[in-house]
Amino acid sequence: MNLLRFLFRSSPKAAVIIALAGLVSGLCGAALIALINTSMHRGGVWIVLALVLVGLGKVFAGALSQWLLVRYSQTTLLNLAVELSRKALSAPFQRLEDLGTHRILTALTTDVFVLNNAVQAVPGLAVNAAVIVGSSAYLAWLYPLGFLMVLILGLLGAVVYSFLHKQAFSAIYVSREKRDLLMGYFRGLMDGIKELKLHRSRREEFLSSRIEATAHEVRRYSVEAAKKYVVLDIWNQSLFYLVIGGALIVFPRDTSQSVEVLTGFIFTALYVMTPIWTIIGSIPTFVAGQISFNKIEELGVSLAVAATPRVTMPAIADAPVLELRGVEFSYAVGAGRYTFKLGPIDLTVPPGQTLFLVGGNGSGKTTLVKILTGLYSPTGGEMRLGGIAIDDSTRDWYREHFSVVFSDFYLFDGLLGATGADVDALSNDYLQQLELDGKVAVTNRIFSTTRLSQGQRKRLALLTALIEERPIYVFDEWAADQDPHYKEIFYSKLLPDLKARGKTIIVVTHDDRYFHMGDKVVKLDEGKVARAEVIATVLNTAVQTR
Repeated sequence: MNLLRFLFRSSPKAAVIIALAGLVSGLCGAALIALINTSMHRGGVWIVLALVLVGLGKVFAGALSQWLLVRYSQTTLLNLAVELSRKALSAPFQRLEDLGTHRILTALTTDVFVLNNAVQAVPGLAVNAAVIVGSSAYLAWLYPLGFLMVLILGLLGAVVYSFLHKQAFSAIYVSREKRDLLMGYFRGLMDGIKELKLHRSRREEFLSSRIEATAHEVRRYSVEAAKKYVVLDIWNQSLFYLVIGGALIVFPRDTSQSVEVLTGFIFTALYVMTPIWTIIGSIPTFVAGQISFNKIEELGVSLAVAATPRVTMPAIADAPVLELRGVEFSYAVGAGRYTFKLGPIDLTVPPGQTLFLVGGNGSGKTTLVKILTGLYSPTGGEMRLGGIAIDDSTRDWYREHFSVVFSDFYLFDGLLGATGADVDALSNDYLQQLELDGKVAVTNRIFSTTRLSQGQRKRLALLTALIEERPIYVFDEWAADQDPHYKEIFYSKLLPDLKARGKTIIVVTHDDRYFHMGDKVVKLDEGKVARAEVIATVLNTAVQTR
């Protein structure tokens, strides 16, 4: 019912028209049975005319319902997928990490597809329901005692059906939960393909105990649900034959009814079983669609962000002062326990400064980068940019001042969001500086290829950041997988060029041989600033050590 309410809410007018067209088609179908039964016992031009008109009404109303639904459902499901994507983009980054990418992918692919199948069955549901209602009314008018017998058997069937349906619903729900898990393992397969190829035992265990075991669970619960519905189908067919058998035994003994009534009753009962079976057969599709819709709704609620007044802020062309005062961040694991704590961090990065951020693995560099770039909200302390306090109302504005190349960067197929008439020309100039001009070209802001080595892809990601022309640049271990030649270009040419243009630069690095190209070094250790020194002090210390 939630699914039907959603369809009605999306466009009440269209939903009503589709439902009415389906009902008209179904009622015309029921009327045809009555007319055919009448024509078998008495003729007349009016019967032929009525058959033609009712038949045309059934055909055209059914076609209209189907056409409107395809147009309406595709628009509705498209809007649903777009809205879910919009919520994902608006949700806090940490919330997305907590939910897991696989859940969002499953909703946008599997759930939307399953929901589409369920929606496509709606006209058939309306048509067949109308046929059943119309035929039932005809049966009750034609032979009340016989209809009462059918009704009693129908209620008995409904009680048993409800019991078996609940069990089948539970199995489908568990199967859907397992699909979420399986999607996560599929993602792990692709993300960890190198590590899996290098370790046979790990590969075999991942395949058997993760993918294969979970796939078997999906199969087991899906088959279990299908088995329940097979039993339901057997039960309903048995009831049907019981009705027909009872009619053949009881009706001949009822001499008060004419042959026309008895044959019409049996003929209509036979006819109405097809829409009943059709509806019963579509129930698994509706159940799966309802579960998928519930999952999409749950995910949408999880991704929904409480409305926060957005403050209209002026753009800052020049690099502003970036300040952190007592900034803290903790990864909570529940019950007041934390896996890692960053801070308190006090840090000021003036305009046009090059800051090197160093530290060992687990020291907090990646977490600090996510805080600096506005992906994480601090759990304590204060951040300011150009003297403006950063909170939920200004964080989106704050992020617009950063161009970043993350260590786990993603490379799009073009320069999305880049503006200006000279983007292509400027991009091709950067391609020459990065020595990629022989491999990649930019036309209409689209890369000719992204099928490059990891180092080359990282240089292309650097190009996208340079094109953005934002006040603050953050490079997270950019040079880690570059050869000495490209490291030299990065540290000795590109960074000085950015600094000369007044950009603020923050570089996460281990390349201490290039510290002389910066202004300050900040070292993190176990989430705290272990050392913060200007470059002159670092260089003097190095000379004295020698």
